[in-house]
Amino acid sequence: MKTILIAPRKYVQGRGVLGELGDYLKILGKKALVVWDDVVKGLVGQTVLESIQGAGLEMVDVVFSGEVTQAERERIGEIAKAEGVDISIGVGGGKVLDIAKAVAVDLKLAIVTVPTIASNDSPTSAASVWYDEEHNFVGFDCWPFNPDLVLVDSQVIANGPARAFAAGMGDAMSTWVESEAAYKTRPLNLAGGCSTQAAYALAQLCFEILMEHGVNAKRAVEMNLVTPEVEKVIEANVLLSGLGFESGGLATAHMVGNLLSNVHECKGLMHGEKVAFGIVTQLCMDDEVDVEQRLAIIDFQVQVGLPVCFADLNLAGVTRDRLVPIADACAGEGSLCANHPFEVTCDSVVDAMLAADAMGTRRKNMWQTDEE
Repeated sequence: MKTILIAPRKYVQGRGVLGELGDYLKILGKKALVVWDDVVKGLVGQTVLESIQGAGLEMVDVVFSGEVTQAERERIGEIAKAEGVDISIGVGGGKVLDIAKAVAVDLKLAIVTVPTIASNDSPTSAASVWYDEEHNFVGFDCWPFNPDLVLVDSQVIANGPARAFAAGMGDAMSTWVESEAAYKTRPLNLAGGCSTQAAYALAQLCFEILMEHGVNAKRAVEMNLVTPEVEKVIEANVLLSGLGFESGGLATAHMVGNLLSNVHECKGLMHGEKVAFGIVTQLCMDDEVDVEQRLAIIDFQVQVGLPVCFADLNLAGVTRDRLVPIADACAGEGSLCANHPFEVTCDSVVDAMLAADAMGTRRKNMWQTDEE
């Protein structure tokens, strides 16, 4: 049995570091492809342009179409090839970062990720998640190497939507929940080996930071503030979660979250929001989970505004029959649910989702009653 830990080459986080982007790029190449959407370009474009040009580098500007499809991969790849770039930079959310990583791997370019929201752990990973033109999840690829540089400007993150920040906590919370469950069966991680003790410890640290600082950090981001607690949660959302999931392991939380992407009513939800309900489902399926810990995690998700019940997913009153396709996939061949040390069946997944809805609804109502 071999253990493998993978990680980005360099991680930089802090207020104002976006202005230093060019300095870090100089050791990677001379001509950079910058992939972003019009909104992100309007927010940080001037800073990125000035930093890259100030370092004496060339820049090729490409606007992302909005979805991580194979067609978009090919389109941007053709531009990168024609322009002769040697660095691929994704600036924005997880989807644009994933497409920039794929193009870099295809053309053997240096990879740089610059997240403008801390909504998931894509920035550090050697993976891209794929969707079709209708925004349905279709799978993911694991690349042979991680980004050469991950640059996270804390003020840019704090200026972003608090909802995205909370979604990142949902994705990050799953890191420990899933790694702790998967460690019992020693499954192969996304790097092709078993989890190291380091990955396991990082996942646990991620969980501890969220539980201690997550609620206050979200309140600060709602005011666009960069506080020590915000810095800690950014690191948990981006770095610790990324290292923990990729070199640790995944399980039911992500399987359910990914499959919810294909449900029409859930199309408007962020990745971490769907995974958050997957966490509650997993907690209701695993008979070794401590009851008090289960309630503490659900209560945390309620406090930061993450989904804990069907109503939060726009699925109030959903029937058992509609949950069966999700459960069938969870119980099927190649499912992440196979990483649990117990058999996962269609019925056990449906039951867990219904139990999660009941428990999440109850805890959410308790918190609302207390606030009144």
